[in-house]
Amino acid sequence: MTDFTRRHLMVTAAGVGLASQLAAPAIAQTFPVRPITLVVPWGAGGGTDATARIVGSLMEKEFGQPVNVVNRTGGSGVVGHSAIATGAADGYTIGMITVEITMMHWQGLTQLNPDSYTPLALMNEDPPGVQVSASSPYKDLKALADAIKANPGRLKASGTGQGGIWHLALVGWLGAMGLPASAVPWVPSNGAAPAMQDLAAGGIDIVTCSVPEAKAMLDAGRAKSLAIMAAARNPQFADVPTLKEAIGVDYTVGAWRGIAAPKNLPAPIAERYTSVLKKINESKEFRDFMAARGFGVKWADAAGFAKFMADGNASMGVAMKAAGLARSA
Repeated sequence: MTDFTRRHLMVTAAGVGLASQLAAPAIAQTFPVRPITLVVPWGAGGGTDATARIVGSLMEKEFGQPVNVVNRTGGSGVVGHSAIATGAADGYTIGMITVEITMMHWQGLTQLNPDSYTPLALMNEDPPGVQVSASSPYKDLKALADAIKANPGRLKASGTGQGGIWHLALVGWLGAMGLPASAVPWVPSNGAAPAMQDLAAGGIDIVTCSVPEAKAMLDAGRAKSLAIMAAARNPQFADVPTLKEAIGVDYTVGAWRGIAAPKNLPAPIAERYTSVLKKINESKEFRDFMAARGFGVKWADAAGFAKFMADGNASMGVAMKAAGLARSA
């Protein structure tokens, strides 16, 4: 190779590098130039779908492009989460990932995990409450916890299917008190609503589910919430203490929803998304929508969301192993 050729190649490479540096901000400024697909791993009409649609609607206003919400259901969330992870990393396919991404791989359902995505923002979290029937003899969480410790295996709980988020919340809480998962046997249900009905009828003793899901029974005076598994009280249910306030147990967990893209999304586009999502999260329209449905609002930027998922992934692994539900590392 001649000196001239070598110098020519060096100049060309430098030019390409400079062009890419100049192009990156330009891409972010012009993005998007066509419709965006927002994948939802769960069915239409549910809480995740509703949250995704308000985010998509507000995103349309910010971007000036259509945001098409597409429900990709199946495989206990695997189908939709896979569709997000395997999409083109160009910003035009994003999705609303949920707490199940920290659970499915432990169950051996998929190899997907939080590291399979470019995290953009955490938008929502709903911690579970500990509900008992209105006629329950346990008037506060300490009395309930003492009864569980004194008679392990006697009280039964429900709130979702075996291995679901609310089951693992119970297991995690028991573990934080130094008790095995068997201390409160789990009765699988098709969701929080039927579990709350069973609680009111006296078929079970405890329901762990989000307080908004229990709201109808609480408002009807047929159940009471003794505590929530959160770092702070929910302003909409301000009289319900945290676990730490009630019994000194510092354990938190929750069902959450966030926006993510396929791995290796270009940084300028990722940063633009995070900026827009922060504006949406802080908007009155979003917060009013979430409050009307009893959903919690939570914010974390890309780095915060990544750490949030990593911490949740580790705690879910502990809970699933304690419950005998973990099938993979």
